[in-house]
Amino acid sequence: MDITQERAEDRNLPFNVFAKACPSRGTLEHVTGRWGGLTLGALYEGSLRFNELRRRVDGVSEKMLSQTLHALERDGLVHREAQPTNPPRVDYELTPLGREVAERLLSLIHCLEGRMGDVLAAREHYDGTRGTL
Repeated sequence: MDITQERAEDRNLPFNVFAKACPSRGTLEHVTGRWGGLTLGALYEGSLRFNELRRRVDGVSEKMLSQTLHALERDGLVHREAQPTNPPRVDYELTPLGREVAERLLSLIHCLEGRMGDVLAAREHYDGTRGTL
């Protein structure tokens, strides 16, 4: 069986993120990893150039942002458009699938931001009862 047949057969299998070999697991990691989720959230606001995106996702290195964008582009979540200008201009934007995923991530982000008082209180209680940080 050649690789084309193998890939076609893989597409017909039910996906299960809890199965070690399932390709959905890798995509979930790209989306929910530290930089993937923040990158998708930042791009939800609209198309951004690389350095604009890097400034928006505070703390990400150039290398990590580049790797993250490549993974998200490969998964079909981000579209990269290079314009033949001098200097070259590259814009990144969400695909329709990326937009759908980002909407769901932003719901989670907004939930967490809105409940951080509860999270911080829980941490304080946990640390106080366990004698940790």
